[in-house]
Amino acid sequence: MSEAPDAPTTLLDGLAYVESPRWHDDRLWFAHWGTGEIIAVGLDGKSEVVGYGPPKINAAAPGHGLGWSIDWLPDGRLLVTGKELLRREPDGTLVRHADLSALAPFWNEIVVDGRGNIYVNSINFRFIAGEQPTAATGLIALVTPDGTARQVAGDLSLPNGMVVTPDNKTLIISESLTGRLLAFDIASDGGLSNRRVWAEGLGPDGICMDAEGAIWAQTPDHPQGAVVRIREGGEVLERIDHDRSIFATMLGGTDRKTLFLLANKWRGAGQVDEALAARTGQVLVSQVAVSGAGWP
Repeated sequence: MSEAPDAPTTLLDGLAYVESPRWHDDRLWFAHWGTGEIIAVGLDGKSEVVGYGPPKINAAAPGHGLGWSIDWLPDGRLLVTGKELLRREPDGTLVRHADLSALAPFWNEIVVDGRGNIYVNSINFRFIAGEQPTAATGLIALVTPDGTARQVAGDLSLPNGMVVTPDNKTLIISESLTGRLLAFDIASDGGLSNRRVWAEGLGPDGICMDAEGAIWAQTPDHPQGAVVRIREGGEVLERIDHDRSIFATMLGGTDRKTLFLLANKWRGAGQVDEALAARTGQVLVSQVAVSGAGWP
């Protein structure tokens, strides 16, 4: 294992839950769960609310406003997951992008690949409400550029963050309940096949890939947080430790060598509202040697 990067520094603090980081238009954008906000922040620490996530369905529900993500179509329009897949139009309105209601009742993570194919996943059980899955209920759906939607993978145990390799040939997904990263081959029509374990022994959530094909993913360390840079097969190349759980990673900056870490003190699914009120969410940065690659 190579020498670990310098300890990360804090870019933003005092946040609720922070997830779904994306480097876009020279700023880091992320979903500010529990507030409904989409925030963009520059490397100078200046931030602003640039939009909002899915509309509130039931403001009294525990953990309301969690479990949604963002990404962009090739034409620059923003996509937002939640109860359905939404698209933000130039006037700011949110409209349905594709009808996925026959596949699952809500959607979590999203990645748009270099061909404009959209992959979204659903855990397909109410994790925040304390529900326990009795089977591997998760799935991945594909929405092609012509708007056609279909399921392309299933039997996943809490699917989470996803990346697509720069050649658009492989999708890698966090399977959080098993602690594994799974890989699929991507066919010319966007379909997935050849499911296999890419790495295991992790605590993966939101992940990112670099130009050497390594992935920054979370470890299962609790209550302390850590991320590791790993090769396929699980070899650990670098490690960054922190005093709280790191929920997601993203490589950005002008050379894509700034590693953004989104962190929070996780208190368990049954204490989401207390965690939101505590405002322990952070956006951290660390400089790394290898630039980001692939999507998102």
